[in-house]
Amino acid sequence: MVLKYFCTALDKISKGGHKVSPSSMWVVVGLGNPGKKYFTTRHNIGFRVIDRLSEKYGIPLEEKDLYMIGKGVMEGINVILLKPLTFMNRSGLAVKKILKKANISADNLMNRLIVVHDDLDIDVGTIKIRRGGSSGGHRGIESIIQELGTKDFVRIKIGIGRDKTIPVEEYVLQGFKSYEKNLVEDVIILTSHAVTAVVTEGIDKAMNKYNRSQIKIDKTQSQ
Repeated sequence: MVLKYFCTALDKISKGGHKVSPSSMWVVVGLGNPGKKYFTTRHNIGFRVIDRLSEKYGIPLEEKDLYMIGKGVMEGINVILLKPLTFMNRSGLAVKKILKKANISADNLMNRLIVVHDDLDIDVGTIKIRRGGSSGGHRGIESIIQELGTKDFVRIKIGIGRDKTIPVEEYVLQGFKSYEKNLVEDVIILTSHAVTAVVTEGIDKAMNKYNRSQIKIDKTQSQ
C-alpha cells in the first residue's frame, strides 16, 4: 500500500508523543448512514474510519438503539468510538446522548469530541483537521451543531471530491470509482492516524502534520 512505510513511522511517533491525562475521555464520531447498501458510499467514509480504529485498537463495537458504540483505550487514553445509526441528518441525537452519558460538557468539546466526515469541497486523497466552524452544508454536522448548541468541536474532513454533473444528494450516495478505491483505503488509514494524533498530541500538532497530507490518484487503475 502507498502508506505502508509512512504509517509505520507515524505509529512510532504517536507512541512516543505527549499523552494527556488517562482520566480524560475523548469521543470519536464517524458519520454515515446505516445499512449494507450505504457501506461503500462516499457519504459513509466516516463510518469506515471508526471501523479501522475499532480494529486497530481492539475496541469492539456494540449496536444500541441509536448507535454503534465501543469503549476502550487508544495509546493510553480512554476513548468512545461512535457510529450514529439515526441516518445522517439526525446524527446529533446519538452524539448528544453519548456526551450526556459520559458527563462531557458542551463547554469543553474542543478537547473531548472529534467528528470524522466526508467533504465535497476537498479532493479525494486529502484530509483536513479543523477547529469548529460552520457545517459547510453537511447535514450530519448541522444536526450535531443544532443538538449540542455549539460549533466548537474538532472535525476531520475527508475529501470525496465533487461531480458538478450529478446532484449532490445522488453523488454522496454513490460508491468510489475503481481507480479511487485503493487510495480511499489509504486515506482511511491516514485519517485513523490523524485521530490518534489529535488525541495524543493535541490539535495544533495534528493540524501541522496532517493538513498538508495528500495521496495522489493513479488513474491508470481505472480500467
